[in-house]
Amino acid sequence: MDKAQLIKLISGHRRYFCEGNTRSLPFRIDKLRILRKAIIENEPAIFDALKADLGKPAFEAYGGDVAIVVNEIDHALKHLACWAKPKKVRTPLAYFPSRSSLRSEPYGVTLIIGPWNFPFQLMLGPLVGAIAAGNCALLKPSLAASHSSRLLAKIIGEIFDPAFVSVAEGGAETAQLLLEERFDHIFFTGGPAIGRLVMAAAARHLTPITLELGGKNPCIVDADTHLDYTARRIVWGKYFNAGQSCVAVDYLLVQKGVKQMLLDRMVNCIHQFYGIEPSQSPDFARIIDDNHFTRLSKLLGDGKILIGGKADRATRYIAPTIIDGILGHEPIMQDEIFGPLLPVIEYDDLSEAIAVVNKLPKPLALYFFSRNKGLQDRVLRETSAGGGCINDTVIHESTTLPFGGAGPSGIGKYHGKASFDAFSHERALIKSGFLFDIPLRYPPYKNHLKWLRKII
Repeated sequence: MDKAQLIKLISGHRRYFCEGNTRSLPFRIDKLRILRKAIIENEPAIFDALKADLGKPAFEAYGGDVAIVVNEIDHALKHLACWAKPKKVRTPLAYFPSRSSLRSEPYGVTLIIGPWNFPFQLMLGPLVGAIAAGNCALLKPSLAASHSSRLLAKIIGEIFDPAFVSVAEGGAETAQLLLEERFDHIFFTGGPAIGRLVMAAAARHLTPITLELGGKNPCIVDADTHLDYTARRIVWGKYFNAGQSCVAVDYLLVQKGVKQMLLDRMVNCIHQFYGIEPSQSPDFARIIDDNHFTRLSKLLGDGKILIGGKADRATRYIAPTIIDGILGHEPIMQDEIFGPLLPVIEYDDLSEAIAVVNKLPKPLALYFFSRNKGLQDRVLRETSAGGGCINDTVIHESTTLPFGGAGPSGIGKYHGKASFDAFSHERALIKSGFLFDIPLRYPPYKNHLKWLRKII
């Protein structure tokens, strides 16, 4: 789309919102049900698109893209009436007989910009919140996942009035044109570098934003853990979607007394999950494009490769790889990996692992494996992250828990009620009656102060 077409599209959204239809609770419920039905009916096509873009197996396509959105819709449908209901708030005695309340209002016309790694979940998940809160929405999917982007546009175009929800396909130039325009809220999922550009663009119009970014997510393993379960959960959480996930384990900090035993088990898990030659496995995804393939390939020179290290540009395949002997200053430890490479750092005392984590920007997720509740509490107390798991990886992202980053890993949260809140303005209101009027607040104030002290 060119600039004129985008302006026309946004103007159509604004007129539609001003008509007031989206504020109706029955309208929102009906649109969520329509979206749910469309996702289920198009499940085979969604699987095909994800296979074409990322080589995703059907299991990961369903678990990572379809099921999460359907569950979000079901949760919203169950609780939306309660979320949208005005909330009574205590009013100070000085303003009796007034009544205070909080009312959730839609922002208006929202822009949702999504990434390529989970192109349905990370577009439609925020859309659930936008619709539930009563907004219009313009979706900008990633061109990198071209099959998914086209299918998303087709689905949305078939089920919704384009003045209510629309899709603007295109590359970076389309996103730049969109960010020049005024929206009432911007929801962006992607990397910190682009997140800064989105934030700067939003600042020109003082537009509220939600930024779901990434970061180097640490996984700390204590000596007192169940090694078999720990290995299995780390390998699954790391190599789901070939590591192309904002909540994937980015690097492993393991107590040196159990390091070799854990790594041996992780190597065995890779063989069990994907076979001796993962390139032949139907369950291992592919790198999204040549640029990311090149970027990841350059990181294979760090440390000692325990398993993996193979790469094939023709099929965009990079093997599930574990890299030992990492000290913390190598290129692989400078930025989020976003691929199937796992660097390993050993530590002696837990304070060393915590120090490594705290030297880096706050991550989106932190994972800690230990049976020791005292150490669990210590890690949570002495580190900061958007979210995470104790004795597991990744699964917190697929629930209705509020999901989001901390500092450079994100601003704002969504999922469950947090999605409704992300796309709502909470309006504070005091409603006064005319039954009587307390003269205490009006001048002249002589002798009023002592009474004011008593009631405020």
